[in-house]
Amino acid sequence: MKSAVLVFPGINREHDMARALRLCAGSDTAMVWHTETALPDGTDLVVLPGGFSYGDYLRCGAIAARAPVMDAVRAHAARGGLVLGVCNGFQILCEAGLLPGVLMRNAGLKFICKDAFIRVERADTPFTRGYKAGQVIRVPVAHGEGNYMADSETIARLEGEGRIVFRYTTPDGALSPEWNMNGSIYAIAGILNARGNVLGMMPHPENHVEDTMGCTDGRGLFAGLGQQFAA
Repeated sequence: MKSAVLVFPGINREHDMARALRLCAGSDTAMVWHTETALPDGTDLVVLPGGFSYGDYLRCGAIAARAPVMDAVRAHAARGGLVLGVCNGFQILCEAGLLPGVLMRNAGLKFICKDAFIRVERADTPFTRGYKAGQVIRVPVAHGEGNYMADSETIARLEGEGRIVFRYTTPDGALSPEWNMNGSIYAIAGILNARGNVLGMMPHPENHVEDTMGCTDGRGLFAGLGQQFAA
């Protein structure tokens, strides 16, 4: 698998992401600066990592979504190539129109940095084949604007088409307002586009892939992606 990790001013998780891809998926990973107009030849997966692109001015992800490289990302997705956006990357994908909805200020209006429990709703996607449906994994969150919102028609479509991939839950997988830390509608932590090749999620699986971190629940996402291209 060949991956391209996009780098915008203010992004700060690009090396975490590249390391996770290398360790868990054996991926050949290239760093791609936001002013580029093309992706490296043979790119299978494009990753938009977390951080604070352009200092989160205007709206989170709004400036990065208009970077020159995003035209190449749209073309890659249109060809069926895989795209993963984590945290700020999720925000950028929404601002770029590659995913529906918007990420708003957390319900408590405070920055949240802690471990979250998320339930894997589907295991039949390229991003979740390393997990089991219904499995609960523990991964960190670090965001001030992770409150996913969309209009009722969009939410009904996401639900009906099985495009909600991750939800915030209790450690045993139950839905609870207390564990939906940012207030996201329907406890949404990650969604797919209609084609199923673009995933946006707020939690950071790349930070839970090594034993030294005390938890390796993020490995499944990257290992599954590697298996996708090894099959």
